[in-house]
Amino acid sequence: MEISDSAKLQAVLFVAGEPVSKKRLAALLETSPEQLRSAALTLRDQLLGTGLALIEAGEDIELRTTPEAAPLIQKLRESELSRDLGKAGLETLAIILYKNGATRSEIDWVRGVNSAAALRSLTLRGLITRNEDPNDRRKIRYTTTIEALAHLGLTSVKELPRYEEFATALTATESEPTESVDIFDET
Repeated sequence: MEISDSAKLQAVLFVAGEPVSKKRLAALLETSPEQLRSAALTLRDQLLGTGLALIEAGEDIELRTTPEAAPLIQKLRESELSRDLGKAGLETLAIILYKNGATRSEIDWVRGVNSAAALRSLTLRGLITRNEDPNDRRKIRYTTTIEALAHLGLTSVKELPRYEEFATALTATESEPTESVDIFDET
């Protein structure tokens, strides 16, 4: 079953979770700028009366929640922020700290599980930021914020327990992916 251009646009913007350039959208959807504009107008009309809105800012388009949903979204974020970081959040934050920044695939490889929820929680709390990976512009590299260090009561990552040892072990996992290195082993 073929879906409409507006449905394709909605799906791409939903998965992206951030602004996407019109040029990139046209290429992804394999459509002309005029067809993209038409799909965007259709999608905007379809979203009326829902909790979502299509936001267009210059050359970027993003799928966002409506201003009317802001109080509800604020409540959700406050409830998320009031919870402890949890084991997954702490593991993810530790990997990012000891590696001095990491991509999601690197974090998932070290943890052995999908880290999307932990990354989202840490981002919402302002403990990590998303940056373009300088080695591969298609990837996002997560780095810690000053807030993360303050949250942990540190002034530098070098104050982390066994920093040099763990940082070296994490680097070894990149160069020798066939070997298993347990960086959290206390022995």
